[in-house]
Amino acid sequence: MQKKDQLRKKYLKIRKNKYFEVKNDYFKPLFLFLKKKFKKRKIYLSFYYPSNYEVNIIKFLRIIEKNNNIISLLPVIVSEDSIKFSKWNIFDTLKVNKYGMLEPAENKNFLIPDILLVPLLAFDKRNYRLGYGKGYYDRFLNKYLKINKNILTIGVAFSFQKHDKLPTSNYDVKLDYILTEKGMNLA
Repeated sequence: MQKKDQLRKKYLKIRKNKYFEVKNDYFKPLFLFLKKKFKKRKIYLSFYYPSNYEVNIIKFLRIIEKNNNIISLLPVIVSEDSIKFSKWNIFDTLKVNKYGMLEPAENKNFLIPDILLVPLLAFDKRNYRLGYGKGYYDRFLNKYLKINKNILTIGVAFSFQKHDKLPTSNYDVKLDYILTEKGMNLA
């Protein structure tokens, strides 16, 4: 089995070479899922700001921005080993963090998301993800899933990022769903 570092390099290259701009239809299964699952309840939905050939999730934010029941959040690195999630909308100012990723310039009150849209380099049929190797999402989820078992995790990817079986450790958190251009699946 390939090691995680080897797989990261492999899938970074694959994603760069096979990247395509998704159409709004890509997000239709997610939109319908949220509408059915949460009806009129207010939800905190965590996004990521796309970089390095990740799926352009900002398109989904534009689709739902007029929905007052959905509060958008973005991750913010708050220490060497943790992230929190800050309220954010498309017009708020962003800053570049130490990894070159964009995060809210003003850290408004931190909130715990009901749903995390999670970036990834690869995923497998069990819905495990391969991230960038810093462990921020896994640490956050390992901590907060003990407090709130209802946090839903949805990996956002292209179907070509699927790997048969990723190496995992006890710290890796299995995602609830994976969204690709082929739809949304449950493990």
